[in-house]
Amino acid sequence: MGGKTFFLAGFVLCLGFGWAAFPRLLYRTAPQPVQFSHKVHTSSAGMKCEDCHSVLADGRFSGIPAVEKCAGCHASPAGSTKDEKLMVEQYITPAKPIPWLVYAKQPDHVYFSHATHVTLAKLSCEGCHGDHGKTGALRRFEYDPITGYSRDLGEPRLLRIGGGGAARPMRMDDCDACHRRNNVQTGCLDCHK
Repeated sequence: MGGKTFFLAGFVLCLGFGWAAFPRLLYRTAPQPVQFSHKVHTSSAGMKCEDCHSVLADGRFSGIPAVEKCAGCHASPAGSTKDEKLMVEQYITPAKPIPWLVYAKQPDHVYFSHATHVTLAKLSCEGCHGDHGKTGALRRFEYDPITGYSRDLGEPRLLRIGGGGAARPMRMDDCDACHRRNNVQTGCLDCHK
């Protein structure tokens, strides 16, 4: 009886360590250069995702907008936050690129076409990115120091308990499930080059 109890206690302890402590040991955090509110831009300013994140004429996705795009509205601070003032002084006025840390940067062997999904399939940004456009601040950037990739490319929460909204990462399983729901036939080499 005593051996089974010790085994069970050890098993639960190891499971708890793996579930709660190991991810904290594996991942590191890094601050974004400035804080940013998507909510201010989408709600207060009435902007849409594609106003800053657009599909270019050649079908490529523009990704994070260049500082020139921000300068169109922020030649001087339009609000009163210290982060906006910092952004204007350190990046927009000197026309210096903002060194954003990218949550969804794909590995080099993965190809994803926003043009196919947004332009041709007419998918909404929220379908994959959740309520990211309604967030009042950028969430913590976490990365794996071994690979350099964001935690968003992995599974931040076991069984996705506590996940959801803008913090929910996209995984290949999500893409596969969406393709099955929409009867889209793809092969491995469509996305993995």
